[in-house]
Amino acid sequence: MPRAHSNGLELEYDTFGDAADPTLLLVMGLGAQMITWPVGFCELLAAQGYHAVRYDNRDIGLSTHLDDLGLPDTAAIMGGDTSTAPYLLADLADDAAGLLDTLGVAKAHVVGASMGGMIAQQFAIDHPDRLLSLCSIMSTTGDRSVGASSPAAMAALTRPPGTTREEIIEGGLVAQRVIGSPGYPPSDEYLRERGAESYDRSFHPAGFARQFAAILASPDRTEGLHGVTAATLVVHGEADPLVHVSGGRATAAAIPGAELLVLPGMGHDLPTELWTTIVEAIAKNAKG
Repeated sequence: MPRAHSNGLELEYDTFGDAADPTLLLVMGLGAQMITWPVGFCELLAAQGYHAVRYDNRDIGLSTHLDDLGLPDTAAIMGGDTSTAPYLLADLADDAAGLLDTLGVAKAHVVGASMGGMIAQQFAIDHPDRLLSLCSIMSTTGDRSVGASSPAAMAALTRPPGTTREEIIEGGLVAQRVIGSPGYPPSDEYLRERGAESYDRSFHPAGFARQFAAILASPDRTEGLHGVTAATLVVHGEADPLVHVSGGRATAAAIPGAELLVLPGMGHDLPTELWTTIVEAIAKNAKG
């Protein structure tokens, strides 16, 4: 797959559809590689007439790993001392803009999931001239009073990943059972296959830690979101235990004219059964 140079980094990316079509940039979440955007989902977007681009954020997947920055002091950051956070969500939004530069794309539709939604929101604030439309999926504003994780979901997110391939894949399955969609539970076989694909492509827990620090250290985006003028869709699972639906509601409330789509039975994932619903909503928002 190709790589783009952005902010002194290399970002691994992949594309679907005709490059002559409007670009739709897909931004994934915390510790998640671009393959977490399923091929079938991306192909549906391309079928709607978009040049879909997915990529690995910095410090994850096959993009540049920033191990020279060391590990952050997560406890200190949560206590208000952000000095060990090696970068912020704004830096990841700048990476996205740099990727568009490499692709020769002046403006794009930007769709982000989870931390990717936070990055997409920051992109809308910092690069409004590059944005055609915005879609924030299962994300939140950075206001700590909304979008909180359940204790079980936070435990699943932060538990030690294991030391062997098998332990790490099984640990991912257990975590997905906690945070995934109760209305659309995938099979264990499917989750193991996805976990194995992810592990075999890249396993980089230090990058996860630095990205988590970026989330914790970044400021509340609510005020900045008040100034977003691009057409905006907010998608959230009603049963999301990792980012409570209040985070999605707050995001939609912060952006003038934003549409909110709350999906019953959906947790913190992209169930195959909801791909068409979500893709059609994204396309409708993008087409204004």
